[in-house]
Amino acid sequence: MPPNDDSPARGRRVPGPSRAELEAARDKVVPDVVVEGLDVLFCGINPGLASGAAGHHFANPGTRFWPALHGSGFTPRRLRPDEEDELLALGLGITNVVDRTTAQANELSRAEAVEGGRRLRRKVELWRPRWLAVLGVTAFRDAFGDRGAKVGPQDIGMGETRVWLLPNPSGRNAHWQLGPLTEEFARLRRAAGLPDRRGSR
Repeated sequence: MPPNDDSPARGRRVPGPSRAELEAARDKVVPDVVVEGLDVLFCGINPGLASGAAGHHFANPGTRFWPALHGSGFTPRRLRPDEEDELLALGLGITNVVDRTTAQANELSRAEAVEGGRRLRRKVELWRPRWLAVLGVTAFRDAFGDRGAKVGPQDIGMGETRVWLLPNPSGRNAHWQLGPLTEEFARLRRAAGLPDRRGSR
């Protein structure tokens, strides 16, 4: 029987970081996954401790990022965090509003978010993705001073890059379950004119 491609570990149980390793991961930086001219650059709020310990984005087992990315058709199978570089060949990448890792996003100050928004603009001007997808309504509102921002396409411009606001895929975000979250990812994929890659090899 072929392996279940929707299983991130494909049958292998991968041990998570210890409490000491998580604590040691505070204030680390996880490198961006990016090249110039991507179709979609996904932008998280900031990396969590699990990502800091692993050195890969969206490494917390509770995140819905990887399931939503695949379920919406962005990727042909569900990728693991340590396979994040495979996104580049698909025209996708990952960055963050704030680089430093924390246990929870609410540990970030509003000033950090505002400065992160300025830095993000500079990154976008340098890398020129077609779309920037920010993952988190509150973080977007803080970073760009748009208190009325809602999920979906945004009027804010960053050169020729269009901006889309997605819900935070954290497992702590009880307002968005996986089904509706995945559909929002799919709305972006369709708006970006990208094919549904599910089942393709």
